[in-house]
Amino acid sequence: MERHLHLNLLPSRPPMPGGPQSGGSKMKMGPGRKRDFTPLSWSQYFETMEDVEVENENGKDIFRIYCSGAHGPVLLLLHGGGHSALSWAVFTAVICSRIDCRVVAMDLRAHGDSKVKDPDDLSADTMAKDVGKVVESLYGDNPPPIMIIGHSMGGAIAVHTASANHIPSLIGLCVIDVVEGTAMDALNSMQNFLRSRPKTFKSLENAIEWSVKSGQIRNFESARVSMGGQVKKCEETSSSPGVSRSIGEGIIEEDEEAEAAEESSKKRMKEDDPEVKKESVFTWRVDLSKTEKYWEGWFRGLSALFLTCSVPKLLLLAGVDRLDKDLTIGQMQGKFQMQVLPQCGHAVHEDAPEKVADALATFMVRHKFTEFKEGFLC
Repeated sequence: MERHLHLNLLPSRPPMPGGPQSGGSKMKMGPGRKRDFTPLSWSQYFETMEDVEVENENGKDIFRIYCSGAHGPVLLLLHGGGHSALSWAVFTAVICSRIDCRVVAMDLRAHGDSKVKDPDDLSADTMAKDVGKVVESLYGDNPPPIMIIGHSMGGAIAVHTASANHIPSLIGLCVIDVVEGTAMDALNSMQNFLRSRPKTFKSLENAIEWSVKSGQIRNFESARVSMGGQVKKCEETSSSPGVSRSIGEGIIEEDEEAEAAEESSKKRMKEDDPEVKKESVFTWRVDLSKTEKYWEGWFRGLSALFLTCSVPKLLLLAGVDRLDKDLTIGQMQGKFQMQVLPQCGHAVHEDAPEKVADALATFMVRHKFTEFKEGFLC
């Protein structure tokens, strides 16, 4: 299978034909049932949201974080390229029910609702320093035990952060579905993958629908809360060449065709009304095609960096085919723990939040970082 770099990193494997989504809320495939693609709020999964100010050479940068939990070690969550902290929403609710812990999910530089002076600088070094500064701003000189967990691009940044010792209280490192060899191989086809994506969506609901039906996010519930962190509203005229005609067309279920025809008729009538000529459309928050000069720096040498990090390490993969030579040898030598979670796409923590939470909880309890919550049966 040709591999594309999702920048979140690898392509999602195609959904199982007619099969259920993995973990969380499952999509109903039955005939005649209209799916609800209404967005879900962050507040259903996190307890608080705040903006953290950090000093930089060019002034102040602001990073959006979402938090849950009051006791135990901190799980510092870093999302993949183009995504946001909201990709960890469903996982956060699950892991907080499993173990005593605190969660801090961070919108990385130029992603989500973070606002920085130099959003074009997405180098691994700069982003790793950002993570360290946010931790320092939150906890000062006496940070609690922290385990850093990153998915795809965020996994690479987690490794760079750990390797540079930006978090002095680091107790563990978890990397989700990012491997140097596979990532480097995929770089050549990245731009083609980005060009194949819709450039705009007619609504946030439409973006959510696309993300699920295209297989980019297989967990219906997670897509409803996380897609709002990937796209933003923009105002353009409906006749603008930059606006795709209707991203939803072509992915409509047979049982929805009659209703879709009626809606299409109403839409045409509305478009004749000059009052609604200008309509809201949504586009990607991050233009990943413009970050190409940083891709190699994120991933080259990543396996060696990962293996030299002295803290206990966990690697979660969507498939064993992701392993490269260095990691295969390291795994045989027992330098890290690895678990493969089959039937997931690349967004493993979104597709199967319960499986990822179980793997992480077991890892942390085994290393005596925390304990299972009273009444939870592992």
